[in-house]
Amino acid sequence: MALRKITAFLSAAAMLLTGAVPVLTASAEGSRTFTVGFDAEFPPYGYQDESGEYVGFDLSLAEEVCKRQGWELKKVPIEWNSKDMELKTGAIDCIWNGFTINGRENDYTWSEPYVDNSQVAIVRTDSDINVLSDMKDKIVAVQTDSSALAAFTGEDAEESNIELAKSFKELQQVGDYNSAFMNLESGAVDVICMDIGVANYEIAARNGEFRMLEEQISSEEYGVGFLKGNTELRDEVQDTLYDMVRDGTFAKIAADWELTDCVCLTAPETDTETIGESRTFTVGFDAEFPPYGYQDESGEYVGFDLSLAEEVCKRRGWTLVKQPIDWNSKDMELKTGAIDCIWNGFTINGRENDYTWSVPYVDNSQVVVVRSDSDIKVLTDLAGKTVAVQADSSALAAFTGEDAEESNIALKDSFKELQQVGDYNSAFLNLESGAVDAICMDIGVANYEIAARGGKFMMLDEHVSSEAYGIGFLKGNTELRDQVQETLLTMLDDGTFARIAEEWELSDSVCLTRDTETKAETAVQETPFGEKLASICKQLLKGVGASLAIFFLTLLFALPLGLLIAFGKMSKFKPLSWLVTVYISIVRGTPLMLQLLVVFFGPYYLFGVSTSASYRFYAVIIGFTLNYAAYFAEIYRSGIQAVPKGQHEACEILGYSKSQKFFKIVFPQMVKNIIPSITNEVITLVKDTSLAFAISYTEMFTLAKQVAAAQATIMPLFIAGVFYYVFNAVVAFVMDRIEKKLNYFR
Repeated sequence: MALRKITAFLSAAAMLLTGAVPVLTASAEGSRTFTVGFDAEFPPYGYQDESGEYVGFDLSLAEEVCKRQGWELKKVPIEWNSKDMELKTGAIDCIWNGFTINGRENDYTWSEPYVDNSQVAIVRTDSDINVLSDMKDKIVAVQTDSSALAAFTGEDAEESNIELAKSFKELQQVGDYNSAFMNLESGAVDVICMDIGVANYEIAARNGEFRMLEEQISSEEYGVGFLKGNTELRDEVQDTLYDMVRDGTFAKIAADWELTDCVCLTAPETDTETIGESRTFTVGFDAEFPPYGYQDESGEYVGFDLSLAEEVCKRRGWTLVKQPIDWNSKDMELKTGAIDCIWNGFTINGRENDYTWSVPYVDNSQVVVVRSDSDIKVLTDLAGKTVAVQADSSALAAFTGEDAEESNIALKDSFKELQQVGDYNSAFLNLESGAVDAICMDIGVANYEIAARGGKFMMLDEHVSSEAYGIGFLKGNTELRDQVQETLLTMLDDGTFARIAEEWELSDSVCLTRDTETKAETAVQETPFGEKLASICKQLLKGVGASLAIFFLTLLFALPLGLLIAFGKMSKFKPLSWLVTVYISIVRGTPLMLQLLVVFFGPYYLFGVSTSASYRFYAVIIGFTLNYAAYFAEIYRSGIQAVPKGQHEACEILGYSKSQKFFKIVFPQMVKNIIPSITNEVITLVKDTSLAFAISYTEMFTLAKQVAAAQATIMPLFIAGVFYYVFNAVVAFVMDRIEKKLNYFR
């Protein structure tokens, strides 16, 4: 009974005292709140950026859905292992964070799949692991409750993957991918298995320290998971996503997050789409492919192909949308309707049957570019050299394609290595640094790059191959192709086509055909260390307040409550003494993390009472208070019982009342004796505040992990460690001063 009153008192006091603590609040009457649960250490789907905002592909989709529905979006980072409890208790409305459908089909009400994902293996760049079979006798890391883990151990795991897992020295589970990469970098594990979208982000963010094996472990689909049976909310979200697909917003968001090659959501057919004089014409292009399509100094997308597209739209009365895309995702962009065509120096040769083509408009050749001081003068000098080509490019096809000439195949076989790169800027950086010896590329692009880079490079006179450029439309879309082609031919007749070619210095290459696609990619600039440090510290300060709130409120409640519990244990009323003893035994015998889970989720699972996100902070304070009060109670009891029996007898002789005896004689001596033990508990409390992550409350250490995952650096964790050390040093100093003040008899 007493314990129940104490708990009620603590809960009420917490509500009164936490008004300044940032917690989720109910939305205004009349507006609907849509609460998305996500793992804040899972870029690019959900993570914390440098400004401290929660961002990601999935969160961008959720923001757009809420914008269109008129809802208020609540982004709630959750502990991934607690996702089901968060959903069932009503703390969140859905799980939207690269959430795999496969194997969970009957556990949730799902949206339609929107990402087609695969599981891949990541190793260090210098690793001798090149194929999956090389993982035998290696330590392999996967995230707990992840698709990679299911691929090896799940009920639907393929036999080949089960056998592969049995060959590992160890299949190790980690809490988050940032920890996994730190283990991989240090050599504690040999391989990480993970989602391909996250893998691409992490590899790019970690500056070439890691690479991905070509073989894939399994494939899967991502969906939005709602509580089983909640079809109404699912349908509202699903219909909005369909609308976003139809108007191109979904594809744009995917392109913004460089996930175009992964998305798979298509909208049902409607009768509202027409090709008319007022239509929008969306051109897909690679924004790193000058002079055909790129971003100029003013931030505008320009190029020969884009100029042609602008003129076509002007003449037909269309609205031109320039859509930079990832070149490897061009087919997905076209098939989903995100773009109307690929127009960006797009080679017809070898792809004749894959698209509906315009007539050729550029006669292009593949050439070799080397450094100006290189000893490579003719193609045969490439023997024993490292040659770079863009992935899925005409240059690659010239050496490895089905229609590659025998002479080019033999030339390729003489190379030390034929290396594929994502874009030509990377290729030239590799060439300038000496990482590769030559680049094979389109002559038009080569001329532009050589002129733009100040004479550092030269082109060999011999050509590798020739090809034709065209505009690629979706297979069978002859109606749109004919409209564009007819306009191009009109431009040819009146001289406009030749004028545009001359403006872009491509008069020698044109033969009438056109292709445009460009993907804008901002060059990654290394942030100065001082700025990076300041940025991380600024982000972590938001979590410092939460950690301090947990610390001070726990002490405020636990110190007096511990004294009451100590009295209860020393009580001569046996039922009370027994009850308190059991309480202390349970608290000291179970992990604090488990106790926090019970306090937060217990009301729902024990009594059917749904908990809201606003209860999360109160649950943290209640859990910490009940835990530390038990430890303080035992410390108090030892301090009280350490007072010599003669002191009690003297008080009785002097006629002291019980309260006078306690507050004037026993209490001062108890405080003096227990200060060292209290100091240890207080210092432990500083560090234990990080356990609030168990119920998805974001304090400083959780924030540090999120920032570390987003920026792919361990620095935020070190900074958090410095904070804990400094704060504990201050605590130790204060407690030491108090202890010396009380040592008045020494």
